[in-house]
Amino acid sequence: MKLKSYQLEDLLDRKPILLDKTSIFSQLSKKTILITGAAGSIGSEIARQVINFGPSAVILADQAETPLFLLGLEMEALSPNAMFYSELIDVTRAEATEQLFVKYKPDVVYHAAAYKHVQMMEKNPAQAVFSNISGTRIVADLAGKYGVSTFVMISTDKAVNPGNVMGASKLIAEKYINALHGKQLADNDGKIKTRYLITRFGNVLGSNGSVVPVFEKQIQEGGPVTVTHPDITRYFMTIKEACQLVLEAGAMGRGGEIYVFDMGKQVRIIDMVYKMIQMAGLRPEDDIQVRYTGLRPGEKLYEELISETSTTLPTHNKSIMIGVETAEPYDAFLVQLNDLHDIAIKGVPMDIVKKMKHIVPEFISSNSVYENLDNTK
Repeated sequence: MKLKSYQLEDLLDRKPILLDKTSIFSQLSKKTILITGAAGSIGSEIARQVINFGPSAVILADQAETPLFLLGLEMEALSPNAMFYSELIDVTRAEATEQLFVKYKPDVVYHAAAYKHVQMMEKNPAQAVFSNISGTRIVADLAGKYGVSTFVMISTDKAVNPGNVMGASKLIAEKYINALHGKQLADNDGKIKTRYLITRFGNVLGSNGSVVPVFEKQIQEGGPVTVTHPDITRYFMTIKEACQLVLEAGAMGRGGEIYVFDMGKQVRIIDMVYKMIQMAGLRPEDDIQVRYTGLRPGEKLYEELISETSTTLPTHNKSIMIGVETAEPYDAFLVQLNDLHDIAIKGVPMDIVKKMKHIVPEFISSNSVYENLDNTK
């Protein structure tokens, strides 16, 4: 079927978000930048944007060999005079990851490496612990040990009042970053050596795992388009917007903040589907049928950007807010993480999720086999 083409930006009912390039340039120019999860949709776009600010070197780190190889070729073509280094590595391997810091001495770290697929993490909670929590802890600890000036963790709106394992794992990782920041202040008489920052945003149009490519394929094949629920809503932004805001938050942050991106109003998925069908030159329900399949494990009807217990502060960029949350005591929180890691090694999903719920009580499972654990609280 030959369909009309359109830009992903056309799906957003708002103006594109603009950034402050001056502050980003001052932070990244002539600096060594490490990007974990560089071969993913977010990490690769960060790499594409970083080269516009004159870094001295960019280290592209990922465990996916073919996407990493292809990204390296792309970067060389985009900026043949820049220094790029592709490193095939799993950030959950502490000793190998440490060698990156020893070898390259990065000034800025963008930590995008993570498992992000909700249904896959519901089935594999141990991997969520190893990658999203332990991997983040390893990279963040090394950033402090080797004097990195800025560490930026890429998080998700699913970490707010999480209804699934993926979101809960990202919330636990966020809490570790905040606890580590608090420990740094305590150990250095209130002085900050490494600025630990968290960026939190919603669904990214066209990213790996996004619903948009699935809908496009279903429309291309003549339907039906499958939507889980008629009332389900999500926040959306483009990959370019998300990564621009990550860079600006990294430039403006003082340390210890959670940067929350104003993504406008939540979009009804069914409205987006109808719009995609119409932009393809077809008629919803006449040319392309829509079928509701029911909520999937871990899926909520809507997402949130800030929890009820958090407060927000404005920044000079109206599209970026600062979320303020109380940091956990580092030593006690580290004990909890070590216990969780040990439980994850044993690989019993119910035990892993039970411990996650103990660490973050706001984790209430949605449409999941783990709901029984909530009933026993």
